[in-house]
Amino acid sequence: MFRDSQPRTIYLKDYRQPDFLIDHTELYINIHPGQTRVTSMLQIRRNPNVADASSTLVLHGQQLELLNIRIDGVELPKNRYRVTADELHIDDCDAAFTLETEVLIHPEKNTSLEGLYRSRTMYCTQCEAEGFRKITYYLDRPDVMSEFTTTIEADNEFPVLLSNGNLVAQGQVEGGRHWAKWHDPFRKPSYLFALVAGDLAVVDDSFTTCKGREIKLRIFVEEKDLNKCDHAMRSLKNAMRWDEDVYGREYDLDIFMIVAVDDFNMGAMENKGLNIFNTSCVLAAPETTTDFAFQRVEGVVAHEYFHNWSGNRVTCRDWFQLSLKEGFTVFRDSEFSADMGSRTVKRVEEVSWLRTAQFAEDSGPTAHPVQPASFMEISNFYTLTIYEKGAEVVRMVRTLIGPELFRAGSDLYFERHDGQAVTIEDFVAAMSEVSGRDFNQFMNWYRQAGTPRLDVRGEYLADKQQYQLHFHQHCPATPEATEAEKQPFLIPVAVGLVTDNGDLPLTTDGKTEQVIELTDTDQTIVFNNVPVQPVPSLLRGFSAPVKLSFPYSLDDYSYLMSHDTDGFNRWDAGQRLAVALMQQLVEDYRKGAPLVLDNRLVNAFAAVLADANPDKAMLALILTLPTEAYLSELADTVDVDGIHYVRQFVRAELGQQLAQEFMVVYRTASEALSAMEYQPSAEQIGLRSLKNLALAYLVAGRHTDSLSFTEHLLADSANMTDTIAALNCLLNDSRDEAKALVPDVLESFYQKWQHESLVVNQWFQSQAMCSLPGGLERVQQLMEHETFDIKNPNKVRAVIGAFCSANAVNFHRQDGLGYQFLADNVITLDRLNPQVASRLLAPLCKWRRYSNERQQLMKAQLERVVAVPDLSKDVYEIARKSL
Repeated sequence: MFRDSQPRTIYLKDYRQPDFLIDHTELYINIHPGQTRVTSMLQIRRNPNVADASSTLVLHGQQLELLNIRIDGVELPKNRYRVTADELHIDDCDAAFTLETEVLIHPEKNTSLEGLYRSRTMYCTQCEAEGFRKITYYLDRPDVMSEFTTTIEADNEFPVLLSNGNLVAQGQVEGGRHWAKWHDPFRKPSYLFALVAGDLAVVDDSFTTCKGREIKLRIFVEEKDLNKCDHAMRSLKNAMRWDEDVYGREYDLDIFMIVAVDDFNMGAMENKGLNIFNTSCVLAAPETTTDFAFQRVEGVVAHEYFHNWSGNRVTCRDWFQLSLKEGFTVFRDSEFSADMGSRTVKRVEEVSWLRTAQFAEDSGPTAHPVQPASFMEISNFYTLTIYEKGAEVVRMVRTLIGPELFRAGSDLYFERHDGQAVTIEDFVAAMSEVSGRDFNQFMNWYRQAGTPRLDVRGEYLADKQQYQLHFHQHCPATPEATEAEKQPFLIPVAVGLVTDNGDLPLTTDGKTEQVIELTDTDQTIVFNNVPVQPVPSLLRGFSAPVKLSFPYSLDDYSYLMSHDTDGFNRWDAGQRLAVALMQQLVEDYRKGAPLVLDNRLVNAFAAVLADANPDKAMLALILTLPTEAYLSELADTVDVDGIHYVRQFVRAELGQQLAQEFMVVYRTASEALSAMEYQPSAEQIGLRSLKNLALAYLVAGRHTDSLSFTEHLLADSANMTDTIAALNCLLNDSRDEAKALVPDVLESFYQKWQHESLVVNQWFQSQAMCSLPGGLERVQQLMEHETFDIKNPNKVRAVIGAFCSANAVNFHRQDGLGYQFLADNVITLDRLNPQVASRLLAPLCKWRRYSNERQQLMKAQLERVVAVPDLSKDVYEIARKSL
């Protein structure tokens, strides 16, 4: 058994205010090799809002060696306090007092990367969600907000000493040491604390706010990475200006800092004034960074900056409110990225991710509401549901009340709750107040898990010139509720009616799009003055995160691809056409019938290839087939081999039948790009994505020239986007002449880029995702490579994560060794870094979706994981729920 009892479950319904508050926190952090001494001075008082407050103060603390404890300067007798593995209890506390503790910690041994730890040339922190308790004893909960003063002392080999707020003093100490003192005037919870001590170079810039204040901007990196910060700095300044223009939010401190760290569990962290970033989310240069990574840097930099208001100035009361800051901020960074590039492309990209990954989460054993009702380990709730679905819920609020009232609601929310720790209900209340709307039913989006299903049928009454849409909504059972227990959602559905003569007017003022609000299980909407039978364009812009079912014919999909004026739905019609045809081919594959590609898909692709649309990124998205992951999500029982074989077949057929068209696209885009100096601009990103997609189709179709194109691109490319695209084409090319080139190409790539960790990670990932036979053996060899480090989350994600999550045909091999491989590594990582281990486990959690044979093999590995003694809460919660 795992243990005598399960880890404790924490419930939202049990929330109560803290008995004590901390008005001021003063830290002295003395860093020495092998151990760090942390002295804290906490000004504590009873919470006046808790009538029955206990006189016993209970502080959180983990892996701390307590050296001294004093109250108001007097050493505390041992009968006044007791220490457990997770807490410090102090009895008979007065109404107000100063608590001083002194502890030893060991950052060099901290492989969990929570609290204070060592990463290469620096010491740094990660305190969200509950890492601060590994630094010192504290009320480590988000509703305890304190003013922080932090002094850091370290050897001169760590010349940069940083913390939150503004630098107020610094100096030298005997013995080759120095110190720096930082003060943050804004009250914050401990999860927003940050510290860095390292040998770092800096890029300096400044930003003048809307009120004329000059803000220092500083990005700290290792010396070798100084040339990779320009894009992040531009993105930061764009985000600062955008937040002023769109939300009226001005930055508050005198300085804003970013530090790039190679060992980091997350993408980045919004600590007040001192954002700590995974190197993958801040470093960018054309020769080492793909277009996708450039866009990710822009989005993540903006996201963390936007948190200064939606997360820091107004924070969460408790961790059940996590989407209050994350869902809102994902929505904000999504809108920023849409304004920086193509709005339709951005929407397609985020919905593709949502429908593939978050919908799968919603239908699995770990499904939970956007506002969860309970958890064992909060780190397990940094999920797509909290972030991406949470952002969709905020988007629906804006859709329902309109952009002007949404801005008024956000202004009220920020002004009313500045400096407070609040709830999702507080956010919605502000929107309700400015709009006069009742959001009671809408709150089901926050409180009910699962993806609602929307079944729709249309009916045209020619004699009345009337078109009716009949809607039925339901939400499948999830762990916390049966389908019958689910209440109807308020679902905004943006609708258009498409005809040969264009969209029909739907409102008295002639608008051709209308947002219908569905509130009942069954509902009929009637449109009058409809002269001909239209094809409905439903859920335009993906106006709600639901699974839509309408009895479109294949010809309807082709029609909407050509006639729909909504860019998102044009793309979606193409996806649905491809899905319908590929699902039929999977059925043919199961039956052993010969596979024949329907000409309607070929003709649709040919029409798109002939399109002169200047938005090349949009064309590339329309020409991209549904992924194996999305096809799997739509299947009742996932046929791993059938889905993989069919998608490869369709790619090859399209590559062969449309070879001439793809060749024209490839050459035209290549010529256009050759006349430009590389920029991660929307125009160039679109051209490169279209060009490289065309190459992938030519390779899949085994075009005579495709291998030479791949070789030339590998040899001549001056940007990593083209290099990785060509490498992926070569690695997945099953022709013998391509396979013969692979060993030398991989070795040459590695020798060239071995000193660039992020590029080596891409090299790892490309090999781990190669779908040709022998994937498990290749990944096992990669784990023996000199640069692979299982303690580094980026390396783990690039090799183990990429293989298990994005190489289905090899991970789900019939003998179950892929499942055993994942379980082995989860067990190993659980001892080192439980957060990373629990996130890796996700592919095994979907075991019920597969054939009986695979189910048994996957379930056996989950049971093996659960049986490990002293398993972390992180892994135990995910594995136990999955079983």
